[in-house]
Amino acid sequence: MLQFKRAFKHINIKTMFKSALPFMPEYFDRYINQTDDLPLLGMLEHTQQELQNYDWNKLQALGDYVYAPGKWTVCDIVQHLIDTERILTYRALCIARGEVANLPSFEEDDYALHAQGIQRSLDDLKAELLTLRSSTLQLFRSFSDLMLLRVGTTSGKQMSTLALGFIVAGHQRHHFRVLEERYFK
Repeated sequence: MLQFKRAFKHINIKTMFKSALPFMPEYFDRYINQTDDLPLLGMLEHTQQELQNYDWNKLQALGDYVYAPGKWTVCDIVQHLIDTERILTYRALCIARGEVANLPSFEEDDYALHAQGIQRSLDDLKAELLTLRSSTLQLFRSFSDLMLLRVGTTSGKQMSTLALGFIVAGHQRHHFRVLEERYFK
C-alpha cells in the first residue's frame, strides 16, 4: 500500500477522472462504464443535476405500468435506487475507514419485495432520492485521498472507495436508461 500511496502522492484523487481508476471492479464495471470520464465529485454532481432536471411528470404518468410480468414499477425502481445508493455509500464508508471484513451482498429482488416502493408516492421517493444524493456528495467530499484509494472486499470482490462513487452515478444512469428504453417505447 505504501508504494501505491507514493504513486499517487501528487494527484488530487477528488479530481481524478474515471479513466484513471486503478482497476475496474468485476461485475460493477458495467455501472462505471455508464459514467462520463469526469472527476468523481463532478460525476456525482452531474448525475444529481440529471435527477433534478428529469421530467418526473413523465414517470408519474406511467403509474403502476410494467413492461413485462415480474418487472418493477417506476416507484419500485426509484426505491431500488435509494436502497442501492445507501448500501453502496455504506460500503464506501466502511472501506474508507479501513474495514477488513468482507462486506455482504444483497439480493435486490428481495429488497424490492420487502421495501414496497409501490406503496409510496413518486413525489416522496423523488424527495428522498435527491436528499440522499446530497448526503452522498457530502460523504465523498469528506474522504481524504487515502480514504478514496483504500480497497476492501464486497461480495467477495475487490473494490475501492473511489470506484463505489462512480458505481453510484452509473447505477442511477443504468436504471434511467432502462426506463427510457423499456417503459417509454
